[in-house]
Amino acid sequence: MEVKDLFHHVTAWFSENMEVAETELDYDTPFHLLIAVILSAQCTDKRVNMHTPAIFKRFPEPSDLASATFEEVYEMIKSISFPNNKAKHLIGMATMLVNDFGSVVPSEPSELEKLPGVGRKTANVIASVIYDKPVIAVDTHVFRVSRRMGLSDGTTVEAVERDLTAGFAPELRPKAHHWLILHGRYVCTARKPKCAECGLSDICREYKLNNITL
Repeated sequence: MEVKDLFHHVTAWFSENMEVAETELDYDTPFHLLIAVILSAQCTDKRVNMHTPAIFKRFPEPSDLASATFEEVYEMIKSISFPNNKAKHLIGMATMLVNDFGSVVPSEPSELEKLPGVGRKTANVIASVIYDKPVIAVDTHVFRVSRRMGLSDGTTVEAVERDLTAGFAPELRPKAHHWLILHGRYVCTARKPKCAECGLSDICREYKLNNITL
């Protein structure tokens, strides 16, 4: 199957079988989603969602977080992975939002990447989820699923992102990001992929290579 036909097949399957595909992080404002995504790096959404209600209540606006002490933020996130770095990043991010962006979360990934704690993946998540920008964030799930299916041969995050951007129509990219994340999180898992439950095993390159018996 040619790559363009593979993308068409994958798009059709997900459109029919995963009509609702959205972030599992809880949030109520763009600023709060930015906090949640920064906290979610190398941490589960479930754990982040356990802590964010209190964080959102304490820091409703960037100015509130910008004026917080390291110790206060650290205490609120200390059971989340890498709390030292993330506490510094959160305060730095909020401070830059106040000083450089008028307390408004920017919509362009290039602007978002200027914020402390915000890399390309986080910037693309915010841009696509909040502003519906035609970008795809590549995390470990997206990277794994894309390569297993044959949507990309890229060996770097940047290469996989380029392939997915070329393969998915612009209007589908924000949703495709969540299709692949959720599929990787619950079906095409890292250690024991649930191929017997996967509706895409018939076109999956990894499945064919390993000759997995259903």
